[in-house]
Amino acid sequence: MAAVDLGSNSFHMVIARVVDGALQLLHREKQKVQLAEGLNDELVLSEEAIERGLQVLAQFADTLQPFAPNSVRVIATYTLRRARNSATFLRRAKVVFPFPIEVISGQEEARFIYQGVAHFEHFSARRLVIDIGGGSTEFALGEGLQPLRLSSRNMGCVSYGQSHFGQGKISARRFERAILQAEQELEPIVSSFRSAGWQQAVGTSGTIKTIKDVITGLGWHSSSLRLNDLTALKQHVLQYQQASELTLAGLTDDRKLLLCPGLAILIAAFNMLQIDEMVYVDAALREGVLYEMSERLQHHDIREHTISSMMRRYTVDDAQTQRVQHTAAALFRQVQTAWQLTDDDGLLLSFACRVFEIGLHINSSGIQKHSAYILQNANLPGFNQEQQQLLACLVRFHRRKIRADEIPIFSLYQLPQVVNLLVLLRLAVLLNQKRRDDFVPEFTINASTQQLQLSLPPDWLAQQSVLSADLLLEQKALKKIAFRLDCPGLAETLAG
Repeated sequence: MAAVDLGSNSFHMVIARVVDGALQLLHREKQKVQLAEGLNDELVLSEEAIERGLQVLAQFADTLQPFAPNSVRVIATYTLRRARNSATFLRRAKVVFPFPIEVISGQEEARFIYQGVAHFEHFSARRLVIDIGGGSTEFALGEGLQPLRLSSRNMGCVSYGQSHFGQGKISARRFERAILQAEQELEPIVSSFRSAGWQQAVGTSGTIKTIKDVITGLGWHSSSLRLNDLTALKQHVLQYQQASELTLAGLTDDRKLLLCPGLAILIAAFNMLQIDEMVYVDAALREGVLYEMSERLQHHDIREHTISSMMRRYTVDDAQTQRVQHTAAALFRQVQTAWQLTDDDGLLLSFACRVFEIGLHINSSGIQKHSAYILQNANLPGFNQEQQQLLACLVRFHRRKIRADEIPIFSLYQLPQVVNLLVLLRLAVLLNQKRRDDFVPEFTINASTQQLQLSLPPDWLAQQSVLSADLLLEQKALKKIAFRLDCPGLAETLAG
């Protein structure tokens, strides 16, 4: 299996296999792309940056040619998360790269980074993990394998390089401004993280590794990073006026422009979080992705835990969700082949069945809007941004009118796929409106493109005047989005 990390500075690919339950890394590739460098003040990604990214993806596609789609996971982070034209990049990427690209939230990025470190190197007490990327810096605090605090701050070595060390210029004033801005960016999370406390601080990925390598090359410290080492390194680089002039052991040419902004961010983190000492661990986001992929292969999906946690938090009616879930599963099984739905589609439908009523916690009136709002804005570990959007979309339109213009445009999901899942959820909820275990009879359905025939026992349907009227309304609602729902015997029931 393989994990691909589309970072703001570099694109990474790691190939691994599972041997006796443990990950064995087989191959790594890294290509400098500097995607964040192409993001302007209006958050539009330049054509040059897009082309650089597509060229690397084409190279990765060649390496990944023998891999099945479900054995590759591709994660995009800060720059594609922020770019207003990220949909353009994702659409063009499909031409040269056959695997789906998942854009993840900052908190999800921090969670993956923590998982990568936690699985790579055991530490039973609490640890703080920091990863300085090209466009953002992730902070994760946890204990064992369990993250407790997650945050992503909009400060990275590429973006700070542009804003504070433009054209590679180095000065004390530039450092002061960069450190101050980073400290301001960190202020909202300081209290939460420091109150939780930790026994070990860990740095990961290229920027912190470079700083460690340079400090080691200067002979100051070999096993860990300390604030006095960082400030001494700052003073040392202030002897230079241009990043291109830097000649330091451990500093490669492609890292020269990133050293000063990365160092400024790390000094700010040490200052604000009062870090005494930091060790480096050579594992991060892509390793976290691989470990989660291996767990899914063993049917341990963190999304199950996320949904169960949300159900408990919002005191959802378990009996009703089970009824709706059971009906939706029966519907899904009968249409999966005809509609070419995947098992993961079925899992997302199942998740929607379990959380469609969380909005009751706010108000029963407009429940679908309240439920969708919670899902859109909650932190949902294990879900990428589009999965979270799809879940919210299904729940938003599980009843009443379907506003086609409010259905998001997805990169990972086609519109017919979204509509089909939505129809299944609506029918599952509708058939269980009496909230009784013994109410829904055996039924059959036949599916084709934009069409579904639902066959219910005629004698049973004849006794359900309210449900029949609701099915008629459902036919009309679906007709407005060019979907046809047939229900044999419905017209006769309503006429009688």
